[in-house]
Amino acid sequence: MQWKLFANLAETTGTREIEVDVDAGATFGDALDALLDAHPELREEVLDDEGDIADHIRVLHNGDNPFVEKAGYETELDAGDELALFPPVSGG
Repeated sequence: MQWKLFANLAETTGTREIEVDVDAGATFGDALDALLDAHPELREEVLDDEGDIADHIRVLHNGDNPFVEKAGYETELDAGDELALFPPVSGG
């Protein structure tokens, strides 16, 4: 499963794309755990004090927000799905 990271999240890991190893039938939660296991430095930037995705982080699963459109952490993934994490971005 491939994750795409943007802005400071990509800077933290040193890469914009990270491949994680998850089994067939894995959930979004499984893929997130695999990402954070591979890059624990992301935990502080991505998770809140309760261990949930921080309010300021945007998550996309094939262009949809799994926490609004689907079943959140239990959203089942298929091979070739695209996952992305976006921190807040400002500019002008």
